[in-house]
Amino acid sequence: MAQEKLKCSGGHAVVDITEEEKKKADLGVGVLFLAKLDNVEESKFVNYYCKVCDEEFAGAPGYQFENPNEQVADGMILKERGQYVCKKCNGVLGEYRQFEKSQ
Repeated sequence: MAQEKLKCSGGHAVVDITEEEKKKADLGVGVLFLAKLDNVEESKFVNYYCKVCDEEFAGAPGYQFENPNEQVADGMILKERGQYVCKKCNGVLGEYRQFEKSQ
């Protein structure tokens, strides 16, 4: 595992990730994005930066999620919707969505 800086709309996070996770987080432009990794384990976070607070914090941001299990298109279900939030101001650092094919 290596520590990598992952961008998100409300800041960035430094996270311990594997080579496979690094490939998944890269959108092909050489920049890694937190949202591409879905729900990252809290223990993998080294620190995060919040644009609203303009501060860096040790450890993991807060985490909120829901499991709507709603059909969003033919053959596609929204399985999980989550947000990473700043523990100081509750500003949203980044969001992700997990989809699943329905039978």
